[in-house]
Amino acid sequence: MSRSQRPPSPPGSLLSRIWPAGLTRDGRLLFLTQGLRSFAYGFLAVILGPYLAALGFPPATIGAVFTASLVGGALSTMAFTAVADRLGRRHVLVVASLLMAAGGIVFALVRDPLWLMAASVIGTISPSGKEVGPFLAIEQAVLAQSVPDAERTRAFAAFNVVGTLAGAGGALFAGLPALRGMPELPGYRALLVAYAIAAALLALAFAALSPQAEAPRAANVGGTAPLRRSRGIVVRLAALFALDAFAGGFVVQGLVAYWLHVRHGLDLAALAGVFFATNLLAGLSLLAAAPLARRIGLLNTMVVTHLPSNVFLLLVPLMPTGEGAVAMLLLRFLLSQLDVPTRQSYTMAVIPPEERSAAAGVTSVARTAGAAAAPVLGGALLAAPALGLPFIVAGVLKIVYDVAIFAVFRRVRPPEEAHRA
Repeated sequence: MSRSQRPPSPPGSLLSRIWPAGLTRDGRLLFLTQGLRSFAYGFLAVILGPYLAALGFPPATIGAVFTASLVGGALSTMAFTAVADRLGRRHVLVVASLLMAAGGIVFALVRDPLWLMAASVIGTISPSGKEVGPFLAIEQAVLAQSVPDAERTRAFAAFNVVGTLAGAGGALFAGLPALRGMPELPGYRALLVAYAIAAALLALAFAALSPQAEAPRAANVGGTAPLRRSRGIVVRLAALFALDAFAGGFVVQGLVAYWLHVRHGLDLAALAGVFFATNLLAGLSLLAAAPLARRIGLLNTMVVTHLPSNVFLLLVPLMPTGEGAVAMLLLRFLLSQLDVPTRQSYTMAVIPPEERSAAAGVTSVARTAGAAAAPVLGGALLAAPALGLPFIVAGVLKIVYDVAIFAVFRRVRPPEEAHRA
């Protein structure tokens, strides 16, 4: 049945409010791959540090492996997205999945830190539970052409909900070997093998994408530059997204957890509850992104939700008690992720279809590079925990980003908003 022939969900049903209308088979496959990959990232991020420590690696070596993972993710994103539209998105995604599987196997079998760093660069190893490789950038390009323009933002919102909830489930799955009484190292290795199996399943799912997932013919012409018509817009977006990610790098989850522990004495159980709640709120809040964007526009939604969330971020270190600081964090996460699907939808909307993979790759690399530069500085600022300087720096920089992106792009409208005054 074609997209136009597919019957809509009953008016007013919950499914009709969440699920994008007219989503093609390729779009549904992408929801599957997003959930599967996020689930794998979720349990890998929990065990990766403890696993390397159990192998006897010192903290400096563990940090080097993590850095190699981030650098490798940025390099692979640049390499794969630059050629995806010309060589075939399906082929590139399958190859990236097989490299991800190989990375998991190497981590399960090898103890040499040099080999592990090499596997981190070549494969897709996520130490943070978030995207570090080329998958998301290419998936965004495919998803954008898998739904009508009017449903694009709802598709990205639902797509991110799936990823967030699957990641939370993966984090819980990381405890399964311990619950079954497995020894520490065999339990970690079993999960690494599961990571490789998940990557192999990803390859099968990507191979099942149809030819309609590929870029328009104009992108496949030999010698055509990946970015021609959209280069100026992409450069401005990438610079602003890098600023936002750099600011966010001051308050990555590990640093926030450390600050809450040192400043307010929260133990491991309390921290686990806090971050489960923040992720749950972030995932559920994404459902409001599409209705709000339809009412006030994509760019406006990005700014008016992000600005107050950054005010809450500034207030975190000013709270005299741990309960107050956690309350500000919860309020922040209730709003801070609403700009994610709207940002992705806006980027795909203002870029020509034949340049979307390359554009998503450039902006993704910019965010990765920006985020990687800040945690070292954030850790240094935590030398005086009572001041909470990372929260102040992050909040101020993020507010600067909000004001700047509105000033630069307020007149650049996506197709579905062209009629707005």
